[in-house]
Amino acid sequence: MAKQKVTITLDRAKADEARVLIGSANTSEVIDVALGRLIRAERLRRDIDAYRRLPPTDTDLLVALQAETSGLADDTDWAALYDDEVG
Repeated sequence: MAKQKVTITLDRAKADEARVLIGSANTSEVIDVALGRLIRAERLRRDIDAYRRLPPTDTDLLVALQAETSGLADDTDWAALYDDEVG
């Protein structure tokens, strides 16, 4: 996708903090990442809203029960591994 140069007004402190958090050297990348995450989050929110309006049928539920879930079982303590990154 083609990119264009634009002028925006933003909170420099927020932009700098976000840049550090994602390890980016420039604000343009931070904004690109932020917009991508916003788009994904909004699409998910809309999908959830649509799902709530039309709940699954009995057939949908039976199909879901056929899914392989053993790969979701994991003994790793992820919170302990990433505890130092909280903050």
